[in-house]
Amino acid sequence: MEGYNEFDVEKMTHDFNDEIVFQNLQDGKVNMTINGIADLKEQAEQAKSYFETRKQKITAINHHNDQTEIEIDYIAVLAIDFPNGLKKGEKLELKGTSVFTFQDSKIIKLTDKS
Repeated sequence: MEGYNEFDVEKMTHDFNDEIVFQNLQDGKVNMTINGIADLKEQAEQAKSYFETRKQKITAINHHNDQTEIEIDYIAVLAIDFPNGLKKGEKLELKGTSVFTFQDSKIIKLTDKS
């Protein structure tokens, strides 16, 4: 979480397996899938330019066998205009859930739901 809030991609991905699978779900539908640490880092570097500031705050943690689910409050200020009509300088506030799946003490899958 700290790495994400600080825009530090290396810190953010430190505990990820090289074969990480990232999925983003919005309204129950997958709108992005990224396979592998190199592609995830590339996407994370690109995404840094989208926000002036961003902060995730964990509000709940639940552990289930090889998975950990966290509930998140997310606040960001946009650095660019988005195709969906959101404008630079607007504040974005969301609630979401991230599910981390572990294998050999590394994160092998991350699913973000909003």
